Amino acid sequence: MNLVRRIPSAHLLQSPFLRLSLLGLVALLVLALAACGGDDEKDTTGNGATTAAATEDAGTDYSSLTGEIRVDGSSTVFPISEAVAEDFSNESKVRVNVAFSGTGGGFEAFCRGEIEIADASRPIKADEKQKCTDAGIDDILEIQVGTDALTVVVNPANDFVDCLTVDQLHQIFKEGGATTWDQVDPSFPAEKIVWYYPGTDSGTYDYFVEQIVTKVDKAAVHTSEGTSSEDDNVLATGVEGDDFAIGYFGIAYYLEAGSNLKDVAVDSGSGFVDPSAETALDGTYKPLSRPLFIYTRTSFLEDRPEVAGFVKFYLENSQDLVPEVGYVELPDDVHAEQVAKVEKY
Repeated sequence: MNLVRRIPSAHLLQSPFLRLSLLGLVALLVLALAACGGDDEKDTTGNGATTAAATEDAGTDYSSLTGEIRVDGSSTVFPISEAVAEDFSNESKVRVNVAFSGTGGGFEAFCRGEIEIADASRPIKADEKQKCTDAGIDDILEIQVGTDALTVVVNPANDFVDCLTVDQLHQIFKEGGATTWDQVDPSFPAEKIVWYYPGTDSGTYDYFVEQIVTKVDKAAVHTSEGTSSEDDNVLATGVEGDDFAIGYFGIAYYLEAGSNLKDVAVDSGSGFVDPSAETALDGTYKPLSRPLFIYTRTSFLEDRPEVAGFVKFYLENSQDLVPEVGYVELPDDVHAEQVAKVEKY
């Protein structure tokens, strides 16, 4: 049975978000693998069942916890944190408010002491960590919760783009690069490219710039043409509405859109590879597979039982909830390393 999560638009919780079961996720990924002859499959146990960690820690009395926790940051990680918060609210009396202002915005709020947990689709930067230190926050704890295959998408009516090289993506998304499709490939139509991409506070934007824009040319900058938004639903809807549009965001938002979007296989030099759970985990989907994180403070875990409880609950259930909302759960050894970071609190 597939359960429904929701990913909000900028103002309302509007877009239904499928918590993918084993069969549902496999079916979606098989369809996605048609591009450029990909043959990857997804193997997941994301069926909403209680994890082994949760079973082992069944003695945790979450029902005694009260208070309020504020979570903000990455729109990519948002669906995971929202799903965890929803389930945690059924087990405790803690009110968990989950928002998304982009990874950078989340770190800013975290370093100002405004939130307890920052969602992040990239590691914290040195200057962000310094801002925290300057504000007296020097006990930051990084916890990986999943893996994403950052997905480039086009409109399904686009019958000329199935695959793009890193160099072609660079030409499309760099300032002063291609402005019409035929400039990317002479066989493409002479139609204007319509861009949709995350805002500059987004960790997805930062990661894409690092891997696609500046890795090819250190002097290059991301295009400012087109539409940018911290809300990935806005980007998905934009690409859905224009035959010549292109955009990028976390794979969960692509999977949610289903047949309304088409994914683009990427070639970083070793052949075209489709975004999928398997290719994200085995490292073949280069360079756009990436880790997903939450950040908190060890002092919160020591002094605030509701925060410690929420983080433990997060890790106890992430191996099920992460694939249910469309991302890739951690390998068992990596997950065990994250659990070890918080088990003493």
